[in-house]
Amino acid sequence: MNIGIVCYPTFGGSGVLATELGKALADKGHSIHFITYQQPVRLTGFSANIFFHEVRVPTYPLFDFPPYETALASTLVDVVKNNHLDVLHVHYAIPHASAAYMAKQILAHEGITIPFITTLHGTDITLVGKDKTYEPVVSFSINQSDAITAVSHNLKEETYANFKIEKDISVIHNFVDITRFNKKPLDAFKKAIAPQGEKIIMHASNFRKIKRIPDVIYTFNKIRKEIPSKLLLVGDGPERHVAEELCRELGIFDDTRFVGKQQDMEEIYAIADLFLLPSEYESFGLAALEAMATGAPVVATRAGGIPEIIENGINGYLSDIGDVEGMSRNAIEILSDENIHEQFKNAARKTALKFDIETIVPVYENLYDKVVRG
Repeated sequence: MNIGIVCYPTFGGSGVLATELGKALADKGHSIHFITYQQPVRLTGFSANIFFHEVRVPTYPLFDFPPYETALASTLVDVVKNNHLDVLHVHYAIPHASAAYMAKQILAHEGITIPFITTLHGTDITLVGKDKTYEPVVSFSINQSDAITAVSHNLKEETYANFKIEKDISVIHNFVDITRFNKKPLDAFKKAIAPQGEKIIMHASNFRKIKRIPDVIYTFNKIRKEIPSKLLLVGDGPERHVAEELCRELGIFDDTRFVGKQQDMEEIYAIADLFLLPSEYESFGLAALEAMATGAPVVATRAGGIPEIIENGINGYLSDIGDVEGMSRNAIEILSDENIHEQFKNAARKTALKFDIETIVPVYENLYDKVVRG
């Protein structure tokens, strides 16, 4: 099957999932055409079944803001016609769903039928999409999709609560490649972060306010007072400077390591003893799932779709948003006893197996078949 995948090419969860899905589909023999404004960050290596089509947005003095949606729709028309695509799969509603609808209508005038599937990922529904500036277009383009999916039951419920959606939304959870993340920790890497054998506490995100980065810092500060530990912060974003300054104020900067955006996340997760995710909202929590796949228990907030992967007291702990005291107490409980820690690690791996790529990708394949058949 010839499948077009439209996504953001950045480190965000929607782009990561879309890229990993495309790579997995290519491995199964499908021809995958990524359509976005630059090569996705996770699209590394060579595959004969993967193609990248850059969306070029001309700049003119007339436009204060380049019309990306129009350029994307035109590119979609071109790619569908010249590569005989069977289906478009757009990730993140804004502006991909509306661009796909526009392309579909243009192609219909030329006698070409192209169905499109919209996958909702989170802030396209819970934050940006609810803005009155975008809501009518978001609602319309979602409803015009030939199929709609959401990455968690929570996001499905949020969508129905905030938009007038007239179609069924299928829940297809995010996934993780277990074989890729089943890594043994690199001793040299671990010693570089924790030279005295300290426990490694990890957080990875795009450092936006919704991730509550200060809560990561405060929680770690309480943990380190009880258990020798280091904090590993992966990613970058607007709150990074806040995190660095807070670490200096608390006198723990030497116990923290900011490593920025990283490609080979499986190598990094493998050295983590615990993963912190104190977010205000997560549609699913892909970073937590990837950490669990390497055996890292997760201490997180009871927010959004996180409870769909974290079993409280089994593979991690859930606390209320902002409950730094509770999160630190739970982390200390896990890390203070090696037997308890090992139980949580094993449970985390067991949970991750339920979301293995080998289980989830066939669900998307069945959906593609269904949509193409009409």
